[in-house]
Amino acid sequence: MAIVLVAGCSPTKPHADANDDGRHDGLAAPSGSSSSPSPSAALYQVPPAHWTDCGNGFLCAEIRVPRDYDVPSSGYLNLSIVRLPATDPKHRIGSIVVNPGGPGASGVDFVRQEADGVLPTALRKRFDIVGFDPRGVNSSSPIRCIDNLDPLARLDPSPDDPAELKALVDSARAYAHQCGARNDATLAYLSTDAVARDLDLIRETIGEKQITYVGFSYGTLIGALYADLYPQHIRAMVLDGAIDPTLDLEALRSGQANGFEHALRDFLADCAAKASCAFHENGHSARAFDSLMASIDAKPLQAKVLGSRREIGPSIAWYSVLAALYSRASWPTLAVSLELATRGNGSLMALIADPYLGRNRDGSYSNLQDAYTANSCLDFAAPTDVATYTAWAAKLKASAPHFAGMIAYNDLPCAFWPVPAERTPKPVTAAGAPPIVVVGSTGDPATPYPWAVALSKELDSGVLITRVGEGHTGYVVNSCVRKAVDAYLLDLTAPKDGLTCK
Repeated sequence: MAIVLVAGCSPTKPHADANDDGRHDGLAAPSGSSSSPSPSAALYQVPPAHWTDCGNGFLCAEIRVPRDYDVPSSGYLNLSIVRLPATDPKHRIGSIVVNPGGPGASGVDFVRQEADGVLPTALRKRFDIVGFDPRGVNSSSPIRCIDNLDPLARLDPSPDDPAELKALVDSARAYAHQCGARNDATLAYLSTDAVARDLDLIRETIGEKQITYVGFSYGTLIGALYADLYPQHIRAMVLDGAIDPTLDLEALRSGQANGFEHALRDFLADCAAKASCAFHENGHSARAFDSLMASIDAKPLQAKVLGSRREIGPSIAWYSVLAALYSRASWPTLAVSLELATRGNGSLMALIADPYLGRNRDGSYSNLQDAYTANSCLDFAAPTDVATYTAWAAKLKASAPHFAGMIAYNDLPCAFWPVPAERTPKPVTAAGAPPIVVVGSTGDPATPYPWAVALSKELDSGVLITRVGEGHTGYVVNSCVRKAVDAYLLDLTAPKDGLTCK
């Protein structure tokens, strides 16, 4: 099995207020929805959250939600939520619920670690900031398939010969079997549609008649499905780094493969044009890059990371490149990591890839990859014939030669998944909802800009903001986007549809 291509990571605070820089965020995955809430969901009553002090000004709670909304009495899952109270309670407007992406990223950790820096003082004064771990993720009835994912990191995500492909297929099959065996009571209930229904119960338990929601990357999928299910429950909604829910699996991965290919070309061209770039290589950065990655494919690098010695093969090397391409601000770090790698030192590559893949400093793993795969396999009907993935890789080779195999084989575990996918890709309209602001970045490799355009047109009340620049998502790094979004969240003044921020 290939190490999963994470579909959405947490936005992080930028180093500076640059209007054209992106920051490290994630990829994504679509899902469909119905036009109205299901009766079973409407009948389920969730009690008010019982908040406890969890340190540093944060309040934490745990709520129960139906495992299966079609049969609410069949069992429950636990959801963890966190709240950062408004700093000006006398002028409090309500709660902003945020999701940083994924699938698999922790909204609780995001609020505890990032929200105070990502969200400006004006919002922090007037709103409680609420985060949650979606079902199956982190501390919300988490699933766990394999405890130690290091062996998977030694597989080549872009198989070069039948033996490497067989190793990838055997690993994917074993992984899927293990996920089913260890999570047989949960695995079928981790779809984004269920997460959207959970979000409405969260709205109820925090005491809000209408939700104010900000979703990044995969969080835009949650928001779009929620809007289609519960348009009357929305006060304001911002979807940044948006996903088009009409995409099937092949179209989704094709868009991402081409997006990252363009980002890599832009990075290498920029590096070649600047003698100050650590990977300038006398103006031949692209040629040097191809030579370096081929050498790592043939012989792993040595690395010493946090006192431990490791081998860095093609998997970690490629994921370090992919992770750094989420953000133009990460390009200098990527250049240094490549230069060190030319000297046989893969330490910085590991330090870049590890957080992206959920590897902790002590060598353990979060359940990021397990939750990601479980959600993706439910949200997308995946081919069961390995030859189809091989055909995808061959087709992508012309337009995305560096990422074709890595991304084409990304969802191979879904070919052997023990529970079927749940949805058919289709547009969402959210008929009757107030303005929904969709933010797209023209150089976004993870959620390509055309996806944001498409979603804004599908939504009856969609309003598009275009950020011109490299990197994934726009709110965190662009003052023009922030100004428009903040005004909308505070006083419900939607920006003009088609606003362009440079």
